[in-house]
Order: sequence, then structure tokens, then C-alpha cells
Amino acid sequence: MINKIQLEQTGPIEKLEWDSLSSINLIIGKNGTGKTLLLKMIYASIRSIEGYGRGDEPRSLSQILFDKIYWTFQVNKIGDLVRKGSEEPLSFNIEIDGKRFNFSFGKDTEKQINDVNGNIQRSDNSIFFPAKEVLSLFHVILKSREVDKMFGFDDTYYDLVKALQSRPSKGRNYDAFAQSRQKLEDILSGRVEFDEKFNQWFFKKGNRKFSINLTAEGIKKIAMLDTLLGNRYIGTGSVIFIDEPESALHPEAIGDFMDIIYLLSQSGIQFFIATHSYFVIKKLYLISQKEKTSLPVLSLGETDEYFNSNLLQGLPKNPIVDESIALYEEEIELSWQ
Repeated sequence: MINKIQLEQTGPIEKLEWDSLSSINLIIGKNGTGKTLLLKMIYASIRSIEGYGRGDEPRSLSQILFDKIYWTFQVNKIGDLVRKGSEEPLSFNIEIDGKRFNFSFGKDTEKQINDVNGNIQRSDNSIFFPAKEVLSLFHVILKSREVDKMFGFDDTYYDLVKALQSRPSKGRNYDAFAQSRQKLEDILSGRVEFDEKFNQWFFKKGNRKFSINLTAEGIKKIAMLDTLLGNRYIGTGSVIFIDEPESALHPEAIGDFMDIIYLLSQSGIQFFIATHSYFVIKKLYLISQKEKTSLPVLSLGETDEYFNSNLLQGLPKNPIVDESIALYEEEIELSWQ
């Protein structure tokens, strides 16, 4: 489990420290405050750790990290990730089960990262769920990356497509995974499957099949998690990153989705979720209160400010929460007129 994150001079973030992390961790803030950037930086780091020394991988940890950051952020040079106007280098430090991994690089960095430290071994697979689904763009993403070698779909999309390519595994799965898959199927009222004969994804409902392009985006988004549970790409030591889980989901489905995330978190999976949805925040707050479980929140502000809080102690002060309360108070005021 990731226990602590420290970040300096990265994008819009001057300095940030987030510790006492738990099985579910929430990042909130307005657009442009660095939510997705932070998610991607953590993801690039842990995927690099997982890839180092695996199989016949010949690259050094420094090379793997450079490639992962380059293709995750798709910038002309990774030095462009250093905070604009800063003469200090970008610095990132992550602590996993008490062991540290850190790196830094300056604004002129183009080809390699020289300052990389840490020796953490991980056999698990972590994954990033972008705001948009990938099933309908499956072959386009593969061609863009493997044939054309072009920017457009970053490594969060490409890694997810590659993970979805693994065929389903037979045999008994973890109980929490089996329960989650059943709940996911209940939400979907069916299941998304890959048909090797037609080389494409279909939504199967009973004995009927529907083209994935005619399937609602919310269904496709939830189906991706179901698929990765079914093919065992995700394990009990995985870290799952979700950007805007509310995208294309109605409020009831959001609530069900958060219940599934909590269930999976109890099996050992760690989640990092970035959102600007009051429904997501409120549902996770209710889960934290009901289950008496720690749920750390990082609230990012627009002027290099950030606040650490925990849903176990109550809803955080944040523009998302404040606006929802303001709308409720406005409604009450109108009802008295």
C-alpha cells in the first residue's frame, strides 16, 4: 500500500505532502488545480516500479520511469512538467509499505532522469481508469501507439487497452471479486464480452448482443472494471486510479459503483479517486461514517493551497461541497417565499 506522497514544483503544484493514506483516497478540487496530473504522476511511478525487473525487461528503472512519464504526459520534453517559473527541480517521493522511491529532474530534462532512488519490488498490476471509456476506441488506441507511435492516447489509455486484452481466467476467484462482479453485472443488466471471431467488443444482455458503439458510455466504463476482475489482471495488491468516476453515470449508479469500490478495498486493493462530483464525495462520506473507516481527502486549491482532511471526521471544506450546500440553501429560501 502507498503510505505517503510528496511532490514539489510539478505543474500547478508548488509543494504538497499527503500522508496517512488508506485503502480509498480522494482528490478533489476545481478544474486546473492538478487532480489528474497528481493521479498520473503517482501512476507513472508505481507502474515503473512494477515493470522494473519483471520478466526479460532489459531497461533500467531510470529508463522505464522516463518512458512511462514521457508517454503518460506526452510532452515535448519531460522538463516541461516542472512548474513554470521555478528554478528548482521537480521532486517526487512515494512511500510504499515503509520503503521509499523518489526521483527529480529539472526543466531542461529531455532524454533521461538521472536522479532516481529506491529499490521496491512489486509483482502486482496497477491500472488507471481515465474519464473516458476505451472499449469503442480499442483498435484505434492500439494502432496509434503500436503502429503509428503517435501522441494522442497516453499511457493510461494504452495500458488499460493492453490489460483488457487478457482473456478471462477460469477457476474460483477471490470472494470479494466474485461479489463485486455480480454487483457490477446487476448494474449493467448484462455483461461486456470480447468476440474473437469478430475481433470486437459486444454488450451481451441475455441471448442478445449489441455493438459496443451502440452501448451507453456508463455501461462501458463499469464493464472495464468487471473485465479486469474477470481476467485476473487486477489482484489483491493492485492500486487502481480512477479519474472522474462520475463521468457518464447517473447518481444511483455512482452510489452502487462506490459500494463496489469499498468492497474491493477490503480485499487489499488501494484506490485513488479524483472527482469534482458532490455525489461521489457524499457517497464516500456515508461509507466512511457507516463503516467507521479512514478515507483521506486531498483538497487542491487554485493558488497553490491544499488541505488534508478525512471523511471520517466530516465533509471537507471545498468549493464542490460549498456550492452544493449553497444550492440547497437557495432552494430552502425559495420554498419560504
